Amino acid sequence: MTDRTDVDATLRALLADVLGLGEARAAALTADSGLFGELPEFDSMAVATVLTEMEDRLGILIDDDEIDGEIFETYGNLLAFSQAKVTG
Repeated sequence: MTDRTDVDATLRALLADVLGLGEARAAALTADSGLFGELPEFDSMAVATVLTEMEDRLGILIDDDEIDGEIFETYGNLLAFSQAKVTG
């Protein structure tokens, strides 16, 4: 999965499932959409689940030292991080 569209679709589906956003809300996310602190469903407990699901669904390994708050500020940041991990 190296196509940005595939990563985007997978990430949106993951957020819809894990956060219970539903397909419409997940589809409406833009690069500037706030995540952690903006979406009530995206709390500190959800972060761990999202990271685990990202590893499983995107076939990546995320080290603890790679994670900082900036990744979860916006959907665009999360997508960019995911894409970088997928493409290596």
